[in-house]
Amino acid sequence: MKITVLSRSASISSTKRLVEAGRARGHQVRVLNPGRVEMHLDGRRANLYYRRRKLSPCDVVIPRIAQSINNYGLAVVNQFAMGGVPLVNTARAISESRNKMRSLQLLSANGIDIPATVMARDAADLKAMVGLVGGVPVLVKLLQGQEKRGVMVCESLQSLEAALEAILGLGHNLIVQQYVQHSGKDVRVLVVGGRAVAAVRRRPRVGRLSYTLNRGARLEALQLTESQRVAAERTAMLVGLEVAAVDLLDVPEGPPKVFEVNSSPALTEMESATGLDLARLIIERAEQLAAGSPGVESSEAWPSTLPRRKRASKAKG
Repeated sequence: MKITVLSRSASISSTKRLVEAGRARGHQVRVLNPGRVEMHLDGRRANLYYRRRKLSPCDVVIPRIAQSINNYGLAVVNQFAMGGVPLVNTARAISESRNKMRSLQLLSANGIDIPATVMARDAADLKAMVGLVGGVPVLVKLLQGQEKRGVMVCESLQSLEAALEAILGLGHNLIVQQYVQHSGKDVRVLVVGGRAVAAVRRRPRVGRLSYTLNRGARLEALQLTESQRVAAERTAMLVGLEVAAVDLLDVPEGPPKVFEVNSSPALTEMESATGLDLARLIIERAEQLAAGSPGVESSEAWPSTLPRRKRASKAKG
């Protein structure tokens, strides 16, 4: 089978793992930078080129579109789909997950518990906003985050006020969201093909604005509760993602609260924490989609035993 991974670079750790897993299963895997894919349309046909050479056909595409080229990258993903190529995550689903407010609206309308959330454009509304979400600590998120900016945990009014003034002063739209602390940790669940396949607890660094809460966080493997599993799987299905990282907040009483959905989750950190071969699971799902398997709305059975990742042995001197 011929697999195309859309990624800025083959050297990115998660991309490398997908290439390794695909080739280990006997597939041809190529990595294309979506920013270098050219599209030709004339009303009768559509062709894709890479560095001015016409692209050869492939059987399935695994998109990992960077936020910095989101609009163009999603157009490339959509062009593959219009050519009949199966996708591991469609352009629509990726776009839905990246619009933070719209994805939260979708989840809330379908009975998924989410943290109290408000939008803001004026730092002067600070106190009112904090009251509406239950007080500090809170999450502050850019609605259209860039590569190295996106989410910050603020544990005091002072840190929140400073963050709001800085971010809103630059003209960015943001949301302020309830952050329910329980042992100072949150949960990330990897969902593949509609099934929660791995989970970790995370302790993010406080007071740092970062692209992902994984940056600088300590990860620990976690056995999911039934309510956590259901929340993560339903979230991925509603957004339409075949591969998703669903971030949950622990709540002392009541169901977990979904606060983030990521369509291009980092794999290597979760593999290290859980010992599972998560890249292989994604390749296996790509194989199913290429073979005509239904999308995430199906209740397709998965093997009961998840693959462990083999660790490279050190040569003895």
